[in-house]
Amino acid sequence: MSAPTHLAPTGPAPRHPSPPRAAGAEARLPWWGLALPALGFGLLLILLAGSGQAHAASGEGSVLVHVTERLLSAVG
Repeated sequence: MSAPTHLAPTGPAPRHPSPPRAAGAEARLPWWGLALPALGFGLLLILLAGSGQAHAASGEGSVLVHVTERLLSAVG
């Protein structure tokens, strides 16, 4: 017993067909789609930069630690 593979539309055809949906590089992200990964990366970078024990013993901090401290003081 065979089954039909394609059924004809029963209703009237739409006047204005919808445009094709964007895919791949043309798809738009919401603002948080870029902001949250960037924030997570920045926080992990600050945690990694601030966890060095060798610089704490000598009293000298790395340039990255000083930059992150200035950024945090400017934001907060």
